[in-house]
Amino acid sequence: MTVAARAVFARRTWAGLAYLLLVLPLDVVTALLLLVTGLLSTILMLTPLGAWLLALVLRAARGLGGLRRGLAARLLDERVPAPPPPAGGGALRWRRAMLTDPTGWRALAYALAKLPVSILSLVLGGACYVYGLAALVYLPFQDDRPDNWRAVLVSWLAGLFLLLLAPWMLRSILAVERMLIRGLLGPSQSAQRLSELRETRDRAVVDADATLRRIERDLHDGAQARLIGVGMQLTMVGELLAAGAPPERLRAAVDAARDALTDAVTELRDLVRGIHPPVLDRGLDAALATVAAGSALEVTVSAELPRRPPPAIESIVYFSACELLTNAGRHSGARSATVQVTVHDDVLRLRVRDDGRGGAHQRAGGGLAGLAERVRVVDGRLLIDSPPAGPTTVTVEIPSPRSS
Repeated sequence: MTVAARAVFARRTWAGLAYLLLVLPLDVVTALLLLVTGLLSTILMLTPLGAWLLALVLRAARGLGGLRRGLAARLLDERVPAPPPPAGGGALRWRRAMLTDPTGWRALAYALAKLPVSILSLVLGGACYVYGLAALVYLPFQDDRPDNWRAVLVSWLAGLFLLLLAPWMLRSILAVERMLIRGLLGPSQSAQRLSELRETRDRAVVDADATLRRIERDLHDGAQARLIGVGMQLTMVGELLAAGAPPERLRAAVDAARDALTDAVTELRDLVRGIHPPVLDRGLDAALATVAAGSALEVTVSAELPRRPPPAIESIVYFSACELLTNAGRHSGARSATVQVTVHDDVLRLRVRDDGRGGAHQRAGGGLAGLAERVRVVDGRLLIDSPPAGPTTVTVEIPSPRSS
């Protein structure tokens, strides 16, 4: 009851109701304007003026769709990305672009279909509030007879029920509105997919550049400097030999050169391991078992792989498991975790579950955000289920089609 009563006065509820009140006159004006001009342009299609008028109608529908996306973002917190702009150029090219622009036609369909939906939404969404308040405040006092307490009680109960029902009714109505906005006012699936691929490509280029710079810096500051030190030590050994130095000094110089060479080889191995872990040469299941053995948590690994994934996917899954287990041990206070890898319907799923305190989420610059970007490079996605009391389950899904 407390949750239901709180929902009645929640900011999101009143923002949704304000949205329905604001968009109704906008829907009426938009639908009438576009309907009249659209019919006029259809009639004039036998003349050159018809095509120009229809292009202007589609451009207006597209602009009104942008206004509707702005209202939805402010009042419903529904942020739908804007479709890509039509091709520019001269007047004839602009007209052709507008007439063949699917975004404009979908925005026109939204404007024409939204008017009856808007009226029905406001009637259904506002009726619960209007009749609920009337049953609580107005109707009980229309009959002032002393023995009318039963009718007053029924009226109050009915009004309370309608007010508690109103937020859930409003939420269902706005769910339909959100679906219409996403489906008709946002970018098409192909355009959105193209935009995601472009962003993924840009991230991959940036990540590759950062990786190359890191490798260059590590080689310059680490292994290269140590190898130069080895050369200097060997030069010193040559000078000692030429000067007839005692064996103790020669042995000390040789030992120093050997230690520097060992350190350089160790740094080179660590650098190579960061690019491609050698343990993956034995397979993903063996690599995950090695990660589990070296974890501070008690980790159980289950890998059901009917076939070996491509090397790039194996590497991403390996580093994802390492990151998730590290986060579980460092931030969640977990004592145990399970790592499960399966392949089903050409989708590889890595599921890491820990018994920590929960509350994990993506934040800018955090490990989970970086992991989500790495997964998106191969068209995958990251799913987080982490209620405040735990447990936390993070699932990485990556397409892994069979090799032809």
